[in-house]
Amino acid sequence: MDQKNFKPFVSPDSNMKELTLRAVLLGVVMAMFMSAANAYLGLKAGMTIAATYTTAVIGMAVIKSMKGTILEENCARTVGSIGGNIASGAIFTLPAFFIAGIWQPFSTVQHYIISTIILASGGILGIMFVTITRRILVNNAELPFPESVAAAEIHKAGQRGSGGSKYLLSGMGTGILFTMLTDFKILATKWQQVISVGKGSILLRGPEMSPSFIGVGYIIGPKLAGINFSGGVLAWGLLAPAIAFFLNYNNLEGVPNWVDAITLAWKNYVRYIAIGGMLVGAFYTLFKMRKNLIEGISRSISNLTQKNRDGNETIIRTDKDLNIKAVLFALIAIMIVVFFIFNWFANNPLAAIVAAILMVILGFVFAAVSGYLVGIIGVSSNPTSGLTVSVLISVAFLMVLFGLKGTSGIAAVLGIAAFTCVSVSVAGEMMQDLKAGHILGCTPWKMQLGDIFGITGAALIMFLVLSVLHIGDIKTKVSEKLTDMGKAGITEVAYTGTYPGLTQRTYTVDEIKSLKPEQQNEVLKANGGFGGERIASPQASLMAVVGKSIMERKTEWILILIGMFMGLAFILMQIKSPMLVSVGMYLSIETSFAIFIGGIFKAILDHYIEKKKVTDEEKESVNNTGTLLASGLIVGEALIGILFAGLAFAEIELLKVFENPSYLFSIIGMIAIGVFLVSLSIKRLKKAS
Repeated sequence: MDQKNFKPFVSPDSNMKELTLRAVLLGVVMAMFMSAANAYLGLKAGMTIAATYTTAVIGMAVIKSMKGTILEENCARTVGSIGGNIASGAIFTLPAFFIAGIWQPFSTVQHYIISTIILASGGILGIMFVTITRRILVNNAELPFPESVAAAEIHKAGQRGSGGSKYLLSGMGTGILFTMLTDFKILATKWQQVISVGKGSILLRGPEMSPSFIGVGYIIGPKLAGINFSGGVLAWGLLAPAIAFFLNYNNLEGVPNWVDAITLAWKNYVRYIAIGGMLVGAFYTLFKMRKNLIEGISRSISNLTQKNRDGNETIIRTDKDLNIKAVLFALIAIMIVVFFIFNWFANNPLAAIVAAILMVILGFVFAAVSGYLVGIIGVSSNPTSGLTVSVLISVAFLMVLFGLKGTSGIAAVLGIAAFTCVSVSVAGEMMQDLKAGHILGCTPWKMQLGDIFGITGAALIMFLVLSVLHIGDIKTKVSEKLTDMGKAGITEVAYTGTYPGLTQRTYTVDEIKSLKPEQQNEVLKANGGFGGERIASPQASLMAVVGKSIMERKTEWILILIGMFMGLAFILMQIKSPMLVSVGMYLSIETSFAIFIGGIFKAILDHYIEKKKVTDEEKESVNNTGTLLASGLIVGEALIGILFAGLAFAEIELLKVFENPSYLFSIIGMIAIGVFLVSLSIKRLKKAS
């Protein structure tokens, strides 16, 4: 894009309404909503989606109904979309405090306050960094900003009367419907079958009946969905059954339950191997982007040192950022906040000072990198977790030199990682929004100020959402475990762990029922909550394991090392995304299988489009329609999932229509979702033609 001849959609001389109360309020509500939806999806599947398309459609529909302006629509979109990135930062790090055994119990007032401060401060820090680097990146003609252009086109299309809200809403309705059918046990969620092969066994599992997972697979497409599923096949079809076989080799016929044996092998061995693969995949992703990273860093530094030759030059409306004095004041204030929080974790003032300085330096570098990468590949593909792991390892080794160790050292390192992760995630989304605003003719400082409100709103509810999902899932799993025990006639459980508040002894069922949810989960080994079966939290688990490994040297590094060699083998085989294969290994096979099914539905549509030989404009219209439908599926399931998790949190049981619903009807339901996605997209194509 030639910046000299560039003309925004709205003239810089225009006084059109932009940062209005209704736009900001709508944006804050959407920020809260999208943060909750992305948290739900990220904890379950290890993936998040770009919120900008969803908030663009909703913002456009609502503001347009109030006879608002296109700049108000953009304001609502950018404030709303930032919430999804607060969630990305939160789910990558906050559950790690529980998984690492530091915040037990997780849901306390103290942890809420600390988490909210970290999320809000880290998010604002990301905006301050972007304020410094905006001009050089937004005006870079070599950066295509694919998602920014698409978001701007949605707003422009709305001015021509072609909105997409009906597709988003229909997707949400479908997602809600099928989620309710599974939660009310009309449709089965999962299917599994053990097949004996000689003296050993293999565990087969079908795709989970989940509209959101199908939606994710549809959005990422058949290639990436297939790569993700290949990790699941490798973990559950090869490693887990093989490990279970050799662990029980001397007494294969005496294995009471091969489902438990294979699942335990996956949990205790395969997932650590997957973490090693994720580490290599994260750094390989950064290595592949090394030229872009170096260029992004150098451009950002040069932008800082660049002086305005004409001090009296009048800056036009569409090029005004937040006042640099306010930015520097905010940076200093956040450094002070980081110092106090780090010192609260580690009780080491000198280390806290170094950590605060290091966090700002690394945060700025990686925020610049994040913004630059978004300009090339978009928010959806931005390697936030890889950047965060890099910071975590750097800080962890530095803190070891300061003598930090044990729980306080792990907590301090995770705290810095949380600050950085939120900052990097927000910086990428903010840069994307600023580019879309640049195309439309918005005012940068108003977008930056508006996002501060969005960040604050999302930060205030994020910990509460995580707590509801965590405790709600634990209560559901514990209830299922107690029901199974009752059917089997089991009345007591022997506990040999070291969880806070528990003693190593035998607990009766009545005693277990009187314990707190997280203690019940521990005694029963119910595998609920963060790091459990349903909300695996793969990135947070990665952060927890790496942090503990460096600070305590207790992790079985041999398994992680094996995983690293496996990741290296993936690279040598020229696999497109070693990181995605490893994530697929870390997730339950039914999760990656459902994502793969979504990818198949997208492949069917792609084949139809290729056969019809449509124009690029028609293809873009079809893909946008499918993305909105799939996003609606994700948001719909997240909405009802959070509601039902809240009911479980309040110990309100749902109606169960069938005790063991047929999985056959679930297969029919998945096919129906695929028909819904493909047929409506084709219908849009015919209409466009």
